[in-house]
Amino acid sequence: MVLESVEKENLVASSSRQGVAKITFRALGTQCELQFVAENEELAGEFGRAAVSWVATFERKYSRFLPDSLISRINTQSGLGWVDIDEEAEGLFNLCQELHFMTGGILDPTALPVISLWYRNYRDKEISPEIPDPSVVKRALEKVGWDKVEREPGRIRLPETGMSIDFGGFGKEYAVDKVAELGVGYGVRDLLVDFGHDIRLFGRPPGSPCWHIGLENPCQPGSCWSSLGLSDRGVATSGDYVRFFEKDGVRYGHIVDPRSGYPVSNGCRGVTVVASSCLEAGILSTTSFVKGPVEGLTFIEEFYGAEGCIVTEGRNHQTRRFYEYVVPTV
Repeated sequence: MVLESVEKENLVASSSRQGVAKITFRALGTQCELQFVAENEELAGEFGRAAVSWVATFERKYSRFLPDSLISRINTQSGLGWVDIDEEAEGLFNLCQELHFMTGGILDPTALPVISLWYRNYRDKEISPEIPDPSVVKRALEKVGWDKVEREPGRIRLPETGMSIDFGGFGKEYAVDKVAELGVGYGVRDLLVDFGHDIRLFGRPPGSPCWHIGLENPCQPGSCWSSLGLSDRGVATSGDYVRFFEKDGVRYGHIVDPRSGYPVSNGCRGVTVVASSCLEAGILSTTSFVKGPVEGLTFIEEFYGAEGCIVTEGRNHQTRRFYEYVVPTV
């Protein structure tokens, strides 16, 4: 099957194999993939075009890397005036409020000032890493705090110069769920949406009782220690085993705790969570990674239907029923 996409610049390839259509494209800073079963090629094409178009629109509006996006306009106006927002954006900022409260401030959409202090060390492996001076971290932390954001119906304002908003903590997972729901609206019942290993699944592929998702070993990247068998669930993994740097014998992962301003250092290497949606799985995996193996497991178990596994050096910490999803490798 060849898909003529309305967003041709983003679409890399599409194909059909064993009754499963597969569409791959680049968006949201990562590789995106759809696998699904459609009644016919026309329906597959319609859904594929709609999915790629929705993601492109979402990215144009909410990516902080695009100068004309709503998020960039809000950030540019920090310390200045109000920015008008529509009903959709209002809903996303309401979601920010809920997630900030739910995670005890671990998910903070205003954390970019401290994240930016560390970002260059992960991005460019050719440079010598630099550790920010504690005074610099302290000043950046003064610009962080969702409770500082001023909101009124239909508009938003960042009151201090240097404040900024970023949806990186949940935007990709939110998009995964929306595209999956879009597929259901097109009558697609067997569907896998994978945006950079943040995943939502419905139904099952032909000839299999469920979708199989490999679990990468964060202590040995590139290898899988097992896999998950899933249907009608969301799954997400948070870890620092791909993006990290070392300085003077100390390892710094890319996940920064917005409460301290420093990369998380609690022994966690990776956290995988299965939940009712990709958004829930992603929020739980990131939050539990920051909390650490003991508090993290407790946090996951507080959410009905969520199960997770926290990997540290030499040990896997699992919630009580995570094993029900595990399919041992042969």
